[in-house]
Amino acid sequence: MEHHSESGATPWNIVKLLKWTTSYFKSHGIDSPRATAEILLAHILKLTRIDLYLRYDQPLCSDELKRFKALIKRRVKREPVAYIVGVKEFWSMDFIVTRNVLIPRPETECLVEAAISVLHRDSKQNAKDKSRRVLELGTGSGAIILALASQSTEHLFFASDRSLQAVALAKENAGRHGLDKAVDFFCGDWLAPLSDDRHRFDMIISNPPYIRTRAIGRLQPEIYKFEPIVALDGDQDGLLCLRLIIDSAYRYLNPGGSLILEIGHDQKTEVKKTIDRCGNYEKVVFKKDYSGWDRIVQMQKKS
Repeated sequence: MEHHSESGATPWNIVKLLKWTTSYFKSHGIDSPRATAEILLAHILKLTRIDLYLRYDQPLCSDELKRFKALIKRRVKREPVAYIVGVKEFWSMDFIVTRNVLIPRPETECLVEAAISVLHRDSKQNAKDKSRRVLELGTGSGAIILALASQSTEHLFFASDRSLQAVALAKENAGRHGLDKAVDFFCGDWLAPLSDDRHRFDMIISNPPYIRTRAIGRLQPEIYKFEPIVALDGDQDGLLCLRLIIDSAYRYLNPGGSLILEIGHDQKTEVKKTIDRCGNYEKVVFKKDYSGWDRIVQMQKKS
């Protein structure tokens, strides 16, 4: 891919470049080759994807070509598009993502939906005090708690992560959306920094690591080569963090408070056993994601 204008041949314009890149990605087995080419080129030219088609015959200068070529190489080495461009859309909001945090997934929007409907139900039942205290564990980029905070301003939101870099990034994302006053971020390993007699919540929510250790190497290279393993690895059976949260969260919930978790698509039976064995929850409900997998579990602390 050289710049031809000096030699008199036609220079690379937008439409020609998109066509070439799409077929190059296709030949390297890259998912959604056309969309990927558009996102990367729009990023280099600081345009929207629609603009690319409005300016389809705009030629690229050699510096733009060089930078675009560098991004193509990164994608062919299977680096995720979100890390290359530095942002990912979730809940119609743009979040900055780096390799310190997991890239937000579309199915995790089901976790946000479940939390919103529980908050809505609780507010209706407690007409006098509608304000709920909501805690997210393992916030990463902050996408889940910030999506919630963008929907419901009357509640008090808190979020923690064991990674200082993740907490700093989540705070940056909060500022980006004008929500820096809406969420209180802190660093800590699951519920360890809290004392159960002082810190009580009406809802605890989490998308913890739930992949079995031995299955990580079988995931797409985009995931196991680039995303933080600590945010994926749920130990030998994938249930270590889910168990830990289920077994301790009730101590930090007000009576009738909700625990809502994202789980692996094949973990419903084991998760149900863990909840039953713990014995401190009732009204356990599993919800499916858009692909029909059991993806969300919600439960209430026994009053």
